[in-house]
Amino acid sequence: MGHGPSIDELHFAETPSVTKVPGPNSESLLARQEAVDSSAVAYPKRIPIGIDEAKGATIKDVDGNVFLDFFGGIGVLNVGHANPYVMDAVHEQMDKVVHTIDFPTEPRIELIEKLREIAPGDLKGASNVVFGGPSGSDAIEGSIKLAKHNTGRHGMLAFEGAYHGATAGALSLTAGKKYKEGYAPMLPDVVHVPYPYPARDPQLQGDIGGFCPAEDCCQNTGCATALDAVQRKFEDPYSGHESPAGIWVEPIQGEGGVVVPPKGFMKGLRDIADDNDALLIADEIQTGLGRTGEWFGSDHFGVTPDAVTMAKALGGTGLPIGAMLYHEKFDTWGPGGHIGTFRGNVPAMVGGIKAIEYIENHNLLAHADSVGRYLRDRFREIAAETDRIIEVRGEGLFIGVEFVDAAGAPDKEIIKTIQKTSYKNGVLVWSAGRNGNVLRLIPPLVITETQAEVGADIICDAITTALD
Repeated sequence: MGHGPSIDELHFAETPSVTKVPGPNSESLLARQEAVDSSAVAYPKRIPIGIDEAKGATIKDVDGNVFLDFFGGIGVLNVGHANPYVMDAVHEQMDKVVHTIDFPTEPRIELIEKLREIAPGDLKGASNVVFGGPSGSDAIEGSIKLAKHNTGRHGMLAFEGAYHGATAGALSLTAGKKYKEGYAPMLPDVVHVPYPYPARDPQLQGDIGGFCPAEDCCQNTGCATALDAVQRKFEDPYSGHESPAGIWVEPIQGEGGVVVPPKGFMKGLRDIADDNDALLIADEIQTGLGRTGEWFGSDHFGVTPDAVTMAKALGGTGLPIGAMLYHEKFDTWGPGGHIGTFRGNVPAMVGGIKAIEYIENHNLLAHADSVGRYLRDRFREIAAETDRIIEVRGEGLFIGVEFVDAAGAPDKEIIKTIQKTSYKNGVLVWSAGRNGNVLRLIPPLVITETQAEVGADIICDAITTALD
């Protein structure tokens, strides 16, 4: 099979091609869906298309309109839709065996070995992998069990702005109130403390190392305040809770608004976890597998977490699989210590192997870094001309653009306008942020330079029009 086709060969086209949207066939399919599908369906409410097929960084709807996909299944399709290098291997595997629970297969062992090779920091070659259910939420549930089992404690610490999933344990760690409404009570002794937010945190003058618990303070007030809050939850005898079993953190917050913390934050968390015999668990479900221009978001901060949760892009081509990679010293489970019926989804394991290989063979980490810098620069050109954009941020092809209204308040409506205008002109984008006021761009890593330029032109035009 070789290295597979170049990224230039993966797509329907380099540019979008749309007429009237939604077209009549999409309208018909949307009406049929509304009549029979769950009222929990969300995405078609904002982007009304019926999908027929997809390739690379492009999607074709049932009316023949071709769109540039700038949200890639919310970080699932890192090597693009229907990548032949991945799909051919998956199809071959499906003719052999699909479901194996946790009996050994070549793909299972090979995927674990691949993940050990690319693991962040000291986890390389010193880690184990456990598969459970097929989603990121399932991976988080496994991490909760790992932390509790190894510490004997049940408290948990997460951050404001966090999203970790929607099952019971994962939802307890998720910070968004809208996801929890009507589902209380959550797990006990789960606390949320501030996450550094450089665009909004007030900055104090002078040396702040006096109250920052990090060994090497980076002098960022928001970072110091957050780390101080974390430390107090562990070490203050009147913190109000049991010392947590672990710290759950997104190295870069996704749903919270693509928020990139200061460089010292993850190192500070590592120090606090070590001082208190707690696990540091990095939720890399959205930031992992090359999304940020590194294999994992943790790599940007030079920190080794105790465990890494993965899903989304791990299945290579959208096949569902969740996993957790953790330091081998925490492999204290007995047989059946963590289970899940679909932990033997062999085609998804093959998809993961081939996706990692494709990223390696086509140098997509560097490509994601380069194209991501280009896109952020394009948006910063607009930001320099207006006070309605307070920050353009991100790493690699994980990009957020935060908007406010004329009074400086979060502007959710302008995101909807930009999204709608971009859609009508052939580019699909999504939103994020605590107030829905962040434009979130997470295109497949295989997006070409031409597609990035064309897509940026369309999105920037939509922004400029919305700001007028």
